[in-house]
Amino acid sequence: MELSDILGWTATILFSVCFIPQMLKTYRTQTIDGLSFRLLLVSFIANIVAFWYATLIKQPPLQIKYIIALVFLAGCIYLYLRIYFKDRKTKTEQVI
Repeated sequence: MELSDILGWTATILFSVCFIPQMLKTYRTQTIDGLSFRLLLVSFIANIVAFWYATLIKQPPLQIKYIIALVFLAGCIYLYLRIYFKDRKTKTEQVI
């Protein structure tokens, strides 16, 4: 395996798992304070475009990276929205 392959797969793994700590923290604390929904949304869209590009240039390590990143970002967005709407419902019930 060449150095470029090792670097490519290493970057693929690291970029793919970089959302896991945020997902775990959000799940454990059940808070979205300090977490930007816009960042998650822009990252999701950017990964879709990048996946498309990687597919066009036939780069399997990049394709895998973007697919995994999309899965983790979708999980982050799901957690964000679940907690956001739960908090919103709780605040509405407190006012009534």
